[in-house]
Amino acid sequence: MLDGALGTELAARGIATPAPLWSAAALESAPDVVRAIHAAYAAAGATVHTTATFRAQRRHAGSGWRALVRRAVLLAREGALFGHRVAGSLAPLEDCYQPERAPAHPFDEHAELAEALAADGVDLLLCEAFANGREALTAVDAAVRTGLPTWLALTAGPLGELLTPEALGAIAREAVLRGASAVLVNCVGARRTAPYVRALRHAGAPFGAYANAGAPDDGLGWSAESGPAEAYADVALAWLEAGATLVGGCCGTTPAHVRALARRLDGLPEHAPLHAPGDREHLARDVTRRPR
Repeated sequence: MLDGALGTELAARGIATPAPLWSAAALESAPDVVRAIHAAYAAAGATVHTTATFRAQRRHAGSGWRALVRRAVLLAREGALFGHRVAGSLAPLEDCYQPERAPAHPFDEHAELAEALAADGVDLLLCEAFANGREALTAVDAAVRTGLPTWLALTAGPLGELLTPEALGAIAREAVLRGASAVLVNCVGARRTAPYVRALRHAGAPFGAYANAGAPDDGLGWSAESGPAEAYADVALAWLEAGATLVGGCCGTTPAHVRALARRLDGLPEHAPLHAPGDREHLARDVTRRPR
């Protein structure tokens, strides 16, 4: 069970998330709120918590980037419950919705952040919101080199205009060949996500989804009300039926969405694609356990 959005949840709580740092700005301006959001997702049922390092790279944060990474990992760990896993976020170096802006040679920058996250004690590395296949695979190479379990989450954009399901599936298969231990689709509008989840079925690794809530008038997110959260969980059932074992939320989702998802997982019969009811602690099929 993954967590949900951080940036939009910060905004909902009145915390500014200005460019270029976005949610990472709150690591300095409102660390207690970042910790509280992690804790809220833990209380809702999430067992994998993503660090606020989406924009904590040196190119965006300057000389203070290293302190931000360390603080992000600490806050995620403090907000999580014992036994939960912390996922270090690596994102596109430029705009995730403008894949043409990806640098020609991004390996060193992704490796720098991956190594910092590993040194600070994350349990896995999550390369997320990539629409440029070349940069996505480079980030996977950099993350795998640390020896930590590496997940790749690809996005086709909220409207599904950046990648076809077939193209996304092809990138995912190559990522698994390079060492990724799980593949996901993220930040596609929830009602558009199912074809992308189905495209991951032949990637050769556990797969899943954490979707964007879509447009506000879709009625799936952008508030903490129970109605949108339950509607989002209804949509997510199609991902589970396709075999997804990793689920959560992206932009516009809240702890209420994670709680609604967690309740659905608890209610699934034992023959469903996920583990037995109440066994959320192991939904990731142990793919994130660090070697001892």
